[in-house]
Amino acid sequence: MASYVINRADPPYAVPPAATAAREDDIDIPTLVSTLSDNKWPILIGTLVFFVAAVTYVLLATPKYEANAVVQVEARPPSVPGLNSSNNTPAPPVVDAPAATETQLLTSRRVLGEAIERLNLDTVVKPVRMPLIGDSVARANQRLNPGQLASPWFGLSSYAWGGEQVDIGRFQLPEHLVGMNLQLIAGERGRYTLLDPEGNTLLEGRVGQVASNGRGVSLEIERLVANPGTRFELKRLNSMAIMGQLKNDITVTEQGRNSGIIGMTYAHADPVRAKQVLDQVTQAYVRQNVSRNSAEASKRLQFVTEQLPKVRRELADAQARLNEFQSRTRTMDVGMQNQALLNQSVALEQSIQQLQVQRADIASRYTPEHPVYQSLMRQIGQFEAKKNQIQGRIGALPDTQQGLFRLNRDVEVINQTYANLLDQAQQLNIAAASAVGNARVIDPADVNMDSPSWPKPLIVIPGATLLGAMLMIAFVLTRQMFRRGVEDPVDIELLGLPVYASIPFSAKGKQLQPGQYRRDGRQRLLAFRSPSDLAMEALRTLRTSLHFARFEMKNNMLMISAPSPGVGKTFVCANLAVTIAQAGQRVLLIDADMRRGTVHSALGTRSENGLSELISGQIDAATAVRRVPGTDNLSFISRGRIPPNPSELLMHERFPRLLDELSRQYDIVVIDTPPVLAVTDAAVIGHHVGTCLMVVRWGLNQQREIALAKQRLEQNGVEVRGAIFNAVQKRGSGQYAYTYYDYQPVQDPAPAR
Repeated sequence: MASYVINRADPPYAVPPAATAAREDDIDIPTLVSTLSDNKWPILIGTLVFFVAAVTYVLLATPKYEANAVVQVEARPPSVPGLNSSNNTPAPPVVDAPAATETQLLTSRRVLGEAIERLNLDTVVKPVRMPLIGDSVARANQRLNPGQLASPWFGLSSYAWGGEQVDIGRFQLPEHLVGMNLQLIAGERGRYTLLDPEGNTLLEGRVGQVASNGRGVSLEIERLVANPGTRFELKRLNSMAIMGQLKNDITVTEQGRNSGIIGMTYAHADPVRAKQVLDQVTQAYVRQNVSRNSAEASKRLQFVTEQLPKVRRELADAQARLNEFQSRTRTMDVGMQNQALLNQSVALEQSIQQLQVQRADIASRYTPEHPVYQSLMRQIGQFEAKKNQIQGRIGALPDTQQGLFRLNRDVEVINQTYANLLDQAQQLNIAAASAVGNARVIDPADVNMDSPSWPKPLIVIPGATLLGAMLMIAFVLTRQMFRRGVEDPVDIELLGLPVYASIPFSAKGKQLQPGQYRRDGRQRLLAFRSPSDLAMEALRTLRTSLHFARFEMKNNMLMISAPSPGVGKTFVCANLAVTIAQAGQRVLLIDADMRRGTVHSALGTRSENGLSELISGQIDAATAVRRVPGTDNLSFISRGRIPPNPSELLMHERFPRLLDELSRQYDIVVIDTPPVLAVTDAAVIGHHVGTCLMVVRWGLNQQREIALAKQRLEQNGVEVRGAIFNAVQKRGSGQYAYTYYDYQPVQDPAPAR
């Protein structure tokens, strides 16, 4: 039994365009759920593939271990002992070092370059392992026998199986070999061979000795632990390349806003190497921070060191002039009354000399318009004014006293200046040696050996599985979105074609589709093999509809057409003919598709001696018409041999006479025609039949395609009475629903004894 629920309150052509647009724009949640349910196996299989791939990746991927360190950068200005309090110059303002600036300094080329040079990171040595399983086997061997060299598996000594170690002491290459993969082969008793990328020998050497080929290639291997024949990939990287890679791999972040606490992480397959790299980077940064903060003391020390020899020579010259003057004038010393003037003059001159030293220092840091520089120059001017006053008082003394006074003053001033410079040199030496920067390492680099940072099974496996499910769902929905075939009979009725029947998809009937037949002489009609199938129930409903509509037909000929190939037109024609014949009517089934007709294969017969020979007059009707075994009321005419001109053959005058003659002998004639949009045969045949029905396949034929096929037939004067919706699949709840009840007969119970 089959029941149909079609809302036909309004005729199809009365549906306004706005309603159609609204219906297309609505999101049908039940339809989406049903689409996912119908494609559950592809979704599950795709998700399972992603799950298996994730598990395989977790098991085979080389784990990476993450080293982390913490550095603190204080906001206070750097203090240099014995320097900041030794002069009266104002201290520079306190400026907070932004975290962004410090993060850039931590990964600068100067810091990374020092780490690369200390750890020899520009030389990469990697053992060659067996593809797919080599890394996993090596890790397993090291877990079972840590620190021991593993024996080769299956005699493959060219591969490394775990425990190999190579320490490079010196490695020099010409520029054209930098960045290329060289091959290092371990030999017997500490010998080795270095090959170029083409396999040519570059040099041969022994562990602990420097080997050179005289063409710019030199290599010193300090340690080599490997089985003879084991291969290694040796590469000398460009310094800028390895520096850029390190900068990308090291993560530097500030822990808290304006906290000055900077965290650093670095991941590597070798946990020891990860710790060494991060440790060297932090130490180099701290050293350079201290060096940067002690630069002021170093610069002042350089200035004082340059001034000491000059002042020493000036002191010696001043003492020599004083001695020569005393010898010439026979004077011993200045008088007691002039000692006060001498002391004042010496003090002023000493102050002026100190200010001149400070002015030279400040001039290197500030411009002459800076307030600090201007203040210093005002102090020098004040001292110069006082000095001039004392010079006026000295000018009133006798000439001998003035000369002796002036020479003693010069000696005293230069002597005190020299002593001050010596004192400053000592202080600056101490300051440069004991300078403390504003950065320090809070947590040195360390690695958790028991927990790799990647891959994380709890992240990779669920994430990959979820990603696989999402991708498969997106694929199914995208495919459904681009599949514009009609899935609702209402879409067909909107084109002005009433749906006479909706035939559900039949798995048993799938073998009857074109290309599925086997030429073994056996019938494969669903009407014979499974007469209780739901598709057969729908065809019986179609038979009933045609039975009551026969009074409106101009003759008893029924043409079954389709917009395109592959819609199940032959399946509908053959099984519908059998169904009508089983109702007691005499039925003739004609395969008019003389190009690719396959009705003869479904009936288990041959195609020869069919319609093409009959129209061309090669055989008569008695020879062409065959009885179909299994039913007494069904006859069949095959397509015949494929003619070179099927359309012209159908337009021959014998064809309409043949149809008239055959229609008088049978109650109904069912004609299977080629697709409408492919060839014009259906339009030619449609002029002679009383009823034309079009088969539309669910999810395959588009509305535009159906409308074009209908328009093409109508342009040729053929009226399409309705459509047959074939291979319908259940898809959630929609505006159109069909329900088929499996109503099978039951056997009577056996009589009781």
